[in-house]
Amino acid sequence: MNDYTQIIEIVISLLSAVITAFILPVLKQRLSAEKAETLKFWVRTAVSAAEQLYGSKTGSQKKEYVVNFLLSKGIVFDVDEVCTLIESEVYKLTGAKS
Repeated sequence: MNDYTQIIEIVISLLSAVITAFILPVLKQRLSAEKAETLKFWVRTAVSAAEQLYGSKTGSQKKEYVVNFLLSKGIVFDVDEVCTLIESEVYKLTGAKS
């Protein structure tokens, strides 16, 4: 019986090591990718809405709208990353209009 206990302990230790070394990093990467896609979706949505709502108003008013929209959704974000995404979406919109 004691031999089986040691074998089971070794198997559990190996499984723990495999999960820690391989499976957890893959899950973290997948969740990060999903979070980034979600952020891009909401930025795209908010930029389109700001363009519709504010039309010819200044970019700073539109950017403020986008940031407040994201905050209202409870989205946690890096300001620099969001500003870059906003600029990218505005470029896509204005490029599509011309």
